Amino acid sequence: MPLRTIIADDEPLARERVRTFLQQTPDIEVVAECASGTEALSAVVGCEPDLVFLDVQMPGMTGFEVLQALPAGVTPAIVFTTAHDNFALEAFEVNAVDYLLKPFKLARFQQAVERTRRALEARTPGSSNRKLTQWLEQRAPLPPGQRRLMVKDSDRVVFVRLDDIDWIEAAGNYAVLHVGRASHILRETMVHLEQDLPEELFFRVSRSAFVHLQRIRELQPMPGGQHVVILQDGQKVTMTRPLRELQARMT
Repeated sequence: MPLRTIIADDEPLARERVRTFLQQTPDIEVVAECASGTEALSAVVGCEPDLVFLDVQMPGMTGFEVLQALPAGVTPAIVFTTAHDNFALEAFEVNAVDYLLKPFKLARFQQAVERTRRALEARTPGSSNRKLTQWLEQRAPLPPGQRRLMVKDSDRVVFVRLDDIDWIEAAGNYAVLHVGRASHILRETMVHLEQDLPEELFFRVSRSAFVHLQRIRELQPMPGGQHVVILQDGQKVTMTRPLRELQARMT
């Protein structure tokens, strides 16, 4: 069965080199090409490849940050590709199959592919890359605002940073993430979101809305003791929760 493979590198010529070498290597299927770390993360989650040729330094996220952000159980074989040899130690600490120093030649490239095949064949069914898992656990956790929500639609996977979200509103069994002028539909209920969202970042102002605490500009009183939350961009969100609960979270 062909190895499902992703090429992740911000340099077009570097991606072309890997693609050309793969065309000369039997039993390979390229399922995605990515020009940034965020694209690579989305592709790995969406395609679940066997092998990833992963550049270390990319815009958006480094190769190591991509690995750190992968969901549990998603552990493809990793071959790092970089022009810098100072990342080699950390690459092998995460149990990368190989580390290709640019510019690499076809023979060296195919050697990396063969190492990958042997490594994959040696894995027992259902096993994960233990060293990679241990490394991910030892890495310092991301700050709450840097965490991401994974949003799937028909043809892509988008990762939305919590700190980029202004507010969230209910839409039946879904939630709409408002990010500046954009919006994303997340297949989660408000109940599940309340369990996952960090309390230091988000406050549930009503049954149907969360607001990012740092986006609150002011509150306007309404009849009946309720308030309207005014966000930094002028968006108004009705708050039915007692004011004292919000005050406790803001102080």
